[in-house]
Amino acid sequence: MPVRYGNAVWRGDLKSGSGVVSLHHGAWSGAYSFASRFEEGAGTNPEEMIASAHAACFSMAFANALAQSGFTPKSVETTAQVHLTMVDGKPTLTPIDLICTAEVPGIDEAKFQEFANDAKVGCPVSRALASAEIRLEATLKSA
Repeated sequence: MPVRYGNAVWRGDLKSGSGVVSLHHGAWSGAYSFASRFEEGAGTNPEEMIASAHAACFSMAFANALAQSGFTPKSVETTAQVHLTMVDGKPTLTPIDLICTAEVPGIDEAKFQEFANDAKVGCPVSRALASAEIRLEATLKSA
């Protein structure tokens, strides 16, 4: 299995400093700062990147599990909301909400929810974030 890379450079102190985070091979880079992380300032933040990674991973795992069982999805759309909260005086990622809508011909609601929950606990990013509460809302879209 391949190893994936990300890079970040931070300059200055926490409150007045700033940084740039980038994906390997230059596919994307963005600025981040105290304001973009702990306030509503411009730029990105680690939680937003974790949310994007989690949404992508869950969607792929869910689609794969469905297809392997004969329910090839037309679409799986997931939004992940990573909440940064204070726990014991320290910023902590908890909870994480996965909100998914999928169009899956021929599947019933119970089976759909079963596959969604299996993907929630089984995707690699969910497993990496196992210390965070991960909540799921999965909606089966009518064809």
